Amino acid sequence: MGGDGVDRAEELRSLLGGLDRVVVAFSGGIDSSLLLHAATEALGAGRVMAVTTESPAVPPHEIDQARRLADLIGVTHRVIPSGELSRDEYVANDGDRCYHCRIEMYTLIGAIARSGFEGTVIDGSNADDEGDYRPGMRAAAELGVRSPFRELRITKGEIRSMARAAGLPNWNKPAQPCLASRIPAGSPVTEAKLVQIDRAEQAIRALGIDVVRVRHHGDVGRVEVGIEQLSRVVATPLREKLVEALKSAGFRFVAIDLDGYRSGSVNPVTARRSERPDHGQNQAFSEQT
Repeated sequence: MGGDGVDRAEELRSLLGGLDRVVVAFSGGIDSSLLLHAATEALGAGRVMAVTTESPAVPPHEIDQARRLADLIGVTHRVIPSGELSRDEYVANDGDRCYHCRIEMYTLIGAIARSGFEGTVIDGSNADDEGDYRPGMRAAAELGVRSPFRELRITKGEIRSMARAAGLPNWNKPAQPCLASRIPAGSPVTEAKLVQIDRAEQAIRALGIDVVRVRHHGDVGRVEVGIEQLSRVVATPLREKLVEALKSAGFRFVAIDLDGYRSGSVNPVTARRSERPDHGQNQAFSEQT
């Protein structure tokens, strides 16, 4: 296949064109955005619907961006409330939180797909996800959700290349997984923690740090940034502003992780693919945590 992703894009459109109607599980991230765009090209806007689930684990600005992107692509878009916080297994956060979240999400989206629209539910999981800790993919399989990128072995790099060629404005957007991914396994997920994390991360991004995770360890907020940003955040005056941001969000103590951002750093230890992944450019695009 060509390195520019053109042939892969045609494969994707061909697969999607074989479906009658589709309902895209749409987060507004790069994967689901490209999938929605390709489905619209293959089937026409009238046979495509985007559905976004809204919960305290999703920052409000991400929902707003999903709305703008769906409007840009030109498809019907529904935003529906998700009730994963009412699921005891999700709140317990015992290592399979993502599974219970996705069961909730795909059940809700599946109900919409069956209520008059009669479409196949599809998601943006890609080939790279298969080597990572992704309990949510088990939920997708159990509920009959199709993953065209995985079926075609399309990688994250190819998705970005195709999205750029298609003119999608978020083609180079860093990953923004749900806020619950900042809470260590075994520590319960609560709405108060999610609000606190979101407030802290938004304040840090306002300081010009795009890739950031604030890991919630009770009174301690552990800050991970891209390794190339470490020298900035430990130096005055940015360090003082970062400390102020976290304390204003409700943390008593602030820790800056000298290992830098690591996808999955609060996952169960046995599930981590690597404790120290490459600190190159692509680490900002991890979809996990």
